[in-house]
Amino acid sequence: MDQFRVPPGFRGRSAVYTQIWWIVQSTLFRMSPQVFYGWRRWLLRLFGARIGKGVIIRPSVQVTYPWKLKVGDFCHIGDEVVLYTLGEIEIGDCAVVSQRSYICTGSHDHTSPTFDIYARKIVIEPEAWLATDVFVAPGVLIGSGAVVGARSSVFSDVPPGVIYVGSPARFVGTRIMKS
Repeated sequence: MDQFRVPPGFRGRSAVYTQIWWIVQSTLFRMSPQVFYGWRRWLLRLFGARIGKGVIIRPSVQVTYPWKLKVGDFCHIGDEVVLYTLGEIEIGDCAVVSQRSYICTGSHDHTSPTFDIYARKIVIEPEAWLATDVFVAPGVLIGSGAVVGARSSVFSDVPPGVIYVGSPARFVGTRIMKS
């Protein structure tokens, strides 16, 4: 670890700007009343996030770098969700990321002697639902309308309209929508 270095430009903003965001997040964002969804959307947008209309983001949500976040219209991001935006996270319209889920765009190359850090974009397509305590690994795409069951760990793409559960998550069925 003595040779580890964060690559230049990896954060996407200066260290000072990043620290300002973390201070704002730990105070103005986190201490805001539950119903201040518009306030939290505004703060995220102020720091470069692209947040759609009607988005519900709970005050306990953690966003590492908001300038790498895009959330579509009418999404719900639950309590204690971590959006670890070392890389981009894109969440489509009407998607739900339930409480305590961890969306992880970055990791380290365990084969590198310098433990190189990397980031890969995560996409959660429209109308997908990640139930409570789901882990999503770097580079994964969750298909439109897919459901990932509680406490699942997703390490590869999930096709549209299916249900995946477990660790690692695996196919268990097709999502049937009532008319």
